[in-house]
Amino acid sequence: MTSSKNAPRTPSKTTARPKKQKKPSHRFETALEKLGRKTFSRVSPVLAEKVSLESKGLGRTLDLFLNTWMGKVGTLILIMFLVIALIGTFFVPEYTYDLPNRLLPPSAEYPFGTDQNGISVLDRVMKGALASLTIGFTAMVVSMVLGAIVGLASGYWGGWRDEVIMRINDVFLSIPWLVLMIVIAAILATQSIWAVILVIGLTGWSTTARIVRSQVLSLKSRQFIERAKAIGSSEWHIIRRHIFPNVVPLLFANAILTIAISILSESTLSFLGLGPQDVDTWGRILENAYDEGSATIPEQNLFIIMPGLAIVIVVLGFTFVGYAMDEVLNPKLRKR
Repeated sequence: MTSSKNAPRTPSKTTARPKKQKKPSHRFETALEKLGRKTFSRVSPVLAEKVSLESKGLGRTLDLFLNTWMGKVGTLILIMFLVIALIGTFFVPEYTYDLPNRLLPPSAEYPFGTDQNGISVLDRVMKGALASLTIGFTAMVVSMVLGAIVGLASGYWGGWRDEVIMRINDVFLSIPWLVLMIVIAAILATQSIWAVILVIGLTGWSTTARIVRSQVLSLKSRQFIERAKAIGSSEWHIIRRHIFPNVVPLLFANAILTIAISILSESTLSFLGLGPQDVDTWGRILENAYDEGSATIPEQNLFIIMPGLAIVIVVLGFTFVGYAMDEVLNPKLRKR
């Protein structure tokens, strides 16, 4: 018999404690649900329940969005630039030319120096924020409307009409966007803010049309569409009530990214001398700084750095928000 001292010891099994996973907060989901029910409870209990359910879905989306780091960082960046745009619009005085103080280096009075007309670069950057954001948002609306209409029509109709529309779309996709913008800007022969918005919108719809078309083709073969056709629903009713609501989340995420592309497009056009001449944008400030040679003069570097940095940061903010919304609204990308 072996003694208990010489008996082989079996290793003790240690039970691994499961890591506590951080539960996502449901603050907006709960708050909006209560707010919707409380607001409409006196009007109609049925309406209050319907509004509370819709508010709950919106709150859940906001909670998922703010649980991503890209959503948080992107939102903070956009809020910061929105505040800068409001300050520049309502609190920064109108420009007064001061030629003796032209192209001054940074100082306490002029933190970023002055431009070729003696105007504070900081004032121009703050005032240019509203113009650049306005161009980005408005050009996005033009691009999204055109892309959604073309994508819905092409995907739902199919057949030879789909082939014709997509071949036209391929032509727009095959031409370099910068060349296409220059050609359209030359055809319009004007450099107002609305002309630039139209140029950017007319050159940015093709990608949206492709995305919407692919989603419509996927939805068109679903059973609920076949049932709607079987009961005699019209094409317009099917598109408006069944297909378009399912395209909106994808369209919304793409719209956020399109704003960033629109701001970059305006900056490129302005840098080439084709931007709007009736408003002061970040791209126009870049053009002025480059013409004055600020990139090669150390004392004047902030004249060209600050508007360029503003463009980079705001585009990064819209990109973060767009990717975060895509992750939230697209079930395939959502983290379980």
